[in-house]
Amino acid sequence: MTEAIFAARPPTNDITAALVLADGMVFWGYGIGAEGSAVGEVCFNTAITGYQEILTDPSYAGQIITFTFPHIGNVGTNDFDVETTTAAARGLVLRNAVTEPANYRSSRHLDDWLKGQNLIGITGVDTRRLTRHIRLNGAPNGVVCHNPDGRFDIPALIEQARAWPGLEGMDLAKEVSCLQSYSWTESRWSFDIDGGGYGRQDNPEAHVVAIDFGIKRNILRCLASTGARITVLPATATAQEVLSHQPDGIFLSNGPGDPAATGRYAVPVIRDLLDADKPIFGICLGHQLLALALGARTVKMHQGHRGANHPVKELSTGKVEITTMNHGFTVDMDSLPTGVKATHVSLFDGTLCGLAVDGKPVFSVQHHPEASPGPQDSYYLFDRFMDQVRKHA
Repeated sequence: MTEAIFAARPPTNDITAALVLADGMVFWGYGIGAEGSAVGEVCFNTAITGYQEILTDPSYAGQIITFTFPHIGNVGTNDFDVETTTAAARGLVLRNAVTEPANYRSSRHLDDWLKGQNLIGITGVDTRRLTRHIRLNGAPNGVVCHNPDGRFDIPALIEQARAWPGLEGMDLAKEVSCLQSYSWTESRWSFDIDGGGYGRQDNPEAHVVAIDFGIKRNILRCLASTGARITVLPATATAQEVLSHQPDGIFLSNGPGDPAATGRYAVPVIRDLLDADKPIFGICLGHQLLALALGARTVKMHQGHRGANHPVKELSTGKVEITTMNHGFTVDMDSLPTGVKATHVSLFDGTLCGLAVDGKPVFSVQHHPEASPGPQDSYYLFDRFMDQVRKHA
């Protein structure tokens, strides 16, 4: 289906869903998953694998995900490829109707899984045209609506999209963070474990406290696989609470929303942790919060970076890594203070993708080295962090 602008009626009688943007653009299609409507920022992701991990990544809170790859759902869903228990995304937009799953690991059709997650989706959308619209105009507010009887109040949906405040200035970390501390020992997937399964870290070499701003399970598994005993604390944990666990290292997790908004309570804590002189590693939102704590600033991006094919250059070696990314804010490289250096840059647009503090075991990256989904070029960063943690311990 192609879009109609300010169209109040579906073009055919079989239409059961609509994506309505704040500028009045309407994309008609066919509903999938839960019924109802959901409002959020409409973004796009270019990955061709890992749709289940993407939909359950807490960093997508407040967003409606447009998948540019047309064959989403073709391998079904399972109980293993999730990053958190409940999907944080607001909805999804697909090109093709979802086919029957064709994979030995599949246990549920995507449509059935979406219903269980209360996720609203639309298929039949010209996702190439929608993606081009986002690239030209920036990520818009929108409403995805699934109504089996085909009735839609388009003017009301446009107003709903326009009334939503947007992600800038929005703190979403509290919504997706854990409510109390817990321990984590599960390690990375291996086919050597009963034909395939997650391992367990029973002989940790050091203790890492991870602050959960919306942490992905595969980040925790990667930390465990490199030798960490992990204690996870809520996003609102104080420096005293973090240090009371006597960590050998501190991890700042990924997460959703505006880093400046989350930084109102997180930045003072991170500054106190920097004074404690312990190894610190941040990913995505954790990278941005660390930058804010060091005196840099963050800005909203035009369209963001989301996908599993983003080239990033490590400046010290010249090595180019293909990475997974998911962020709509970035650290302004020109705002880095003296004593903080850029370590990685995007080869798409030159934005900052990593930093390190001179003379301290403190560093962070914008991309996702746990590669879920995506390539594993940057996995060495977990080993680098754990090497620093062992030296400190």
